Amino acid sequence: MKRVICVVLALTMSIGMCLGLSACSAAADFTVGICQLMEHESLDQATKGFVDALTEELKKEGKTVAFDTQVAGEPNLCTTVVNTLTAKNVDLIMANATPALLAAANATTKSQIPVLGTSVTDYADTFSNNIPKNVSGTSDAVPFDEQAKMMVESLGLQSGDQVGVLYCSNESNSVIQYEAVKAEFEEKGIVVKAYTFSETTELQGLVSTAASESKAIYVPSDNTVADNDTVVGTICNEKKIPVYTSYGGKICYASLAIDYYELGKETGIMAAQILLGKKTPADIEIKTLTPAVSYNKDLCAQLGITVPENS
Repeated sequence: MKRVICVVLALTMSIGMCLGLSACSAAADFTVGICQLMEHESLDQATKGFVDALTEELKKEGKTVAFDTQVAGEPNLCTTVVNTLTAKNVDLIMANATPALLAAANATTKSQIPVLGTSVTDYADTFSNNIPKNVSGTSDAVPFDEQAKMMVESLGLQSGDQVGVLYCSNESNSVIQYEAVKAEFEEKGIVVKAYTFSETTELQGLVSTAASESKAIYVPSDNTVADNDTVVGTICNEKKIPVYTSYGGKICYASLAIDYYELGKETGIMAAQILLGKKTPADIEIKTLTPAVSYNKDLCAQLGITVPENS
């Protein structure tokens, strides 16, 4: 079910508290529509960072903004959400996650409403190397070779060991990441097996199988898995199988990941430049952030994993 939040300049963005509420300001200088694929920590933080940064940047120029934020809940509802935003003729659309970005780009081919994406891994692949002129944004891409190397070294993986890669087959970003990390692991002689699902009802059984057959589990920046990662963490912890996620989070023993709040902030700064007429989306290069290494020391202790010194 589509849930709507409208957040005004003076309000603090809080998706968890405000879902289902509506409070729009007629006095705002700009109205920005946000289509977020679903609720989970990474996407929520990206949206909050976007709202905070855009509000602050416009405030410096004496301008105000009203946000119409809608959480689709699933990929096939993104089009419905975006069509609602374009019908309102918003000044800009922020699309949080790849399905939201595709829906926003398709819906604005005629109106040319500026669209900024965030939490999107590969813009070139998403648009078959033909990114629309009204589209730009930020990418959550991380260096897959470094992630694979980190897993191999921290877990002492050997040639012949199997790593299970868990992802939703409906998410194009996850397929891209699977192919990339597969190549990196296989180069080191490690067996890679994909465990894919299309419905969340399949997840529990699939994770149990993956944890029984693999020495470690790798999860790409997959929104569907992230939305259900408590299931993944619970099963894998019981079986003493370490989980490494591309997006960070509580279930991973270690990560090389970006800060999604900061990713959203960068997108908000871009939006301010567009709304103030300083730049167009075509003038703005897709931006990525430098990922940081982190270890979940408590989880590593439970799993018997040695945490490097100074980590």
